[in-house]
Amino acid sequence: MGNKKSQEATDSGAPISRRVLLNRIWALAGGLAFAELIILLIAFFRPRRPRSDISAQDAVIIAGAVDRFEPGTVSAFVQGKFYLARLEDGGFLAMSRTCTHLSCTVPWVAGEDRFICPCHASEFDIRGDVINPPAPRALDLYAVSIENNVLKVDTGKLTRRSEFSTDQVTYPKST
Repeated sequence: MGNKKSQEATDSGAPISRRVLLNRIWALAGGLAFAELIILLIAFFRPRRPRSDISAQDAVIIAGAVDRFEPGTVSAFVQGKFYLARLEDGGFLAMSRTCTHLSCTVPWVAGEDRFICPCHASEFDIRGDVINPPAPRALDLYAVSIENNVLKVDTGKLTRRSEFSTDQVTYPKST
């Protein structure tokens, strides 16, 4: 009941109905939306590129004098995005603030002497070992060095680990 004079003609000369034209427009819009979804998913799952704007000198953070840190304490360093833990035996560990489960930021809860992930309740002890899953492994580490009784943490390279071992701890030299 449409006027055939108002309908478009295809290349073959047959007229196109309004319904067919609208169906083609909807199909084109749906195809574009699907293509955009695929592009977004590819961008989301592509690995991040490492930051190239951080020089090696900027990656080393001076934490302070060894005597400033009491045994059995954890200090947060916002600039380097790490925690510096001084163990009861006097050794030091610099651990990432990122949970090994789904990369949430893990705060130190001093009242419970542990790191507790707010996303899925993974718990880590002062050494970064998993106490309560779902985290699959211990918190990642940064290298700690002590020069002239001053602690330095190299945040340029993160070391993945499955669990704590004593060779990961840096001890001050006895004087």
